[in-house]
Amino acid sequence: MGSILVLGGAGYIGSHMVYELIDAGEQVVVIDNLQTGFREAVHPKAVFYEGDIRDRAFVDSVFEKEDIEGAIHFAAVSQVGESMKDPLKYYSNNLCGTEVLLESMVAHGVDKIVFSSTAATYGEPESIPILETDRTLPTNCYGETKLSMEKMFHWTSQAHGLRFVSLRYFNACGAHPNGKIGEAHNPETHLIPLILQVPNGQREYISIFGNDYDTEDGTCVRDYIHVNDLVQAHILALDYLRRGGENNIFNLGNGVGFSVREVVETARRVTGHAIPEREEARRAGDPSTLIASSEKAKKVLGWKPQFGDLNTIIETAWNWHRTHPHGYQTK
Repeated sequence: MGSILVLGGAGYIGSHMVYELIDAGEQVVVIDNLQTGFREAVHPKAVFYEGDIRDRAFVDSVFEKEDIEGAIHFAAVSQVGESMKDPLKYYSNNLCGTEVLLESMVAHGVDKIVFSSTAATYGEPESIPILETDRTLPTNCYGETKLSMEKMFHWTSQAHGLRFVSLRYFNACGAHPNGKIGEAHNPETHLIPLILQVPNGQREYISIFGNDYDTEDGTCVRDYIHVNDLVQAHILALDYLRRGGENNIFNLGNGVGFSVREVVETARRVTGHAIPEREEARRAGDPSTLIASSEKAKKVLGWKPQFGDLNTIIETAWNWHRTHPHGYQTK
């Protein structure tokens, strides 16, 4: 078997992917332009190429140097708010990058790809939990580009025999239990790292946007999945394609959903810090509840999440943030 190419392997989920693949005995090649990823996050045993997947000559050169069997694709910009202000950045990075990658894969006879998609492809859900068969009507440019990428895989598959699995999930969170890698974004926009900046002395309080949603405690309910559970689903999807599985789409969710207030309360328990909160107005475009059903992934891929407990998720995140208050930067 050849190497697995991880695109965006220096990013948050991608770096955890690389660690788990290497632990599973795979040879791994990483491409990342380090726009949002960190060189320090890449496993020392992975072969690393710094470059942009929109650069065809660069991508071709990697396929020519390495014996690539299949790809796992995380190389995309992924901030919903930014995608609304700068949609063309999202089309350029996400769609043009994927087009070039697929051209190169087809040219080099690489026929398997696992894609990190998003439940933002569904838009405002018609029912909860969200099923793979529900309609896709994204409400932001980020979700739109990810849905377009899925369609690109579909048509490339029809024409060239590429096989793909698309994994749609919401909020990746937590950190690797080994404490070596974790979540680091600049600026940080994700709820759990933002909450943990309070006990870390980096912010005075956490903002809660909206307390009058139609949920049990009035705050938004979201699906939080531990990053290592996500990564295991990608490994299972790769195995599924290796065994000849057909093109498929799977949701990855915890099936329960946790409210913003529950997440804050759990963080108080885990850190032993008061974590003051401030209630603010609702943010535009925030649906009240987003929970995905992952029954299909459990049935077809045999996925069994190990870190479903919110306490465990926040403990692993706190373990990382407490020892890396500035992420991969030393100060």
